[in-house]
Amino acid sequence: MGRVREPVQVYLAPSERRRLERLRDTLDTTKSDVLRKGLEALESQLLDPDLHPALSIVGLFHGTPPREGEPSLDVARAHDEVLADAEIDSWSSDRSGESGGRSK
Repeated sequence: MGRVREPVQVYLAPSERRRLERLRDTLDTTKSDVLRKGLEALESQLLDPDLHPALSIVGLFHGTPPREGEPSLDVARAHDEVLADAEIDSWSSDRSGESGGRSK
């Protein structure tokens, strides 16, 4: 059973047309196939739960022991505090050697 295809007209800027042609040549395929693959890649990127920013925090604090001298936190109740602390902690590790940022 063959696939039914529907024509679509797209207006491209000269730079976009050059990019499409470069991809066509690189992939040794048609411009239509490049556009189809682009749609598939974009859909996958946007809908892949492993890449979703909100879902990336799931399980992030599972089993995290309390810091020395701090009471054990119930992450379900104190999630804002836990996430804020983790974000602040990441500033010092992400910016090692850089000045700026907030300090605790």
